[in-house]
Amino acid sequence: MAGHDTTATETVAGFLDGLASEQPTPGGGGAAAISGAMGAALVSMVCNLTIGKKKYAEVEEELKGLREKAEDLRATLTGMIAEDVAAFDAVMGAYGLPKASDDEKAARAEAIQVALRQATDVPLACCRACREVIDLAAVAAEKGNLNVISDAGVAVLSAHAGLRSAALNVYVNAKAITDRDFAEGRLRELNDLLSGTDALTEKTYDVVKAKLS
Repeated sequence: MAGHDTTATETVAGFLDGLASEQPTPGGGGAAAISGAMGAALVSMVCNLTIGKKKYAEVEEELKGLREKAEDLRATLTGMIAEDVAAFDAVMGAYGLPKASDDEKAARAEAIQVALRQATDVPLACCRACREVIDLAAVAAEKGNLNVISDAGVAVLSAHAGLRSAALNVYVNAKAITDRDFAEGRLRELNDLLSGTDALTEKTYDVVKAKLS
């Protein structure tokens, strides 16, 4: 186990070094994705420590399904770290295109808009995934093993942080998009994803807290 722990620490430390560096990526988008992924991983942990226990036989099949969804979301959110870097790099690359002639200016402006649309859709996808993790964590908190129920609370808080963090990147990029139909459509979806999540997160936290008292 010691070797495994060292590797994990080095991986986390490397990611945090990247966040802290003068380089713009990884940045807040990657941090949002990893927050959501941590939430998903913790949902899986609660499921894994509930499945197979006689006391929780009635919810075993439900938690197996919950674990499968959580693992899919963990993989998706982990992959979004690289997607966020790629989207940012595309925006920066577009802004760096030549603009000496009118044709170059037009091509650059179009490239910027294409890149901004992608840079809006990537964090929006992160928001979708984090919202799903919040919903899963609520079930884990309600039905999971009491011995690890605090982890369901951490799961919902991590996913909620990921959702709200990714939302900021949607806002900043949507603001710069000239196709307002596209931008407003994405913002409407974002508002739908955010709707009720503060209350659900707080409710789940309170469920966990009550079980710990």
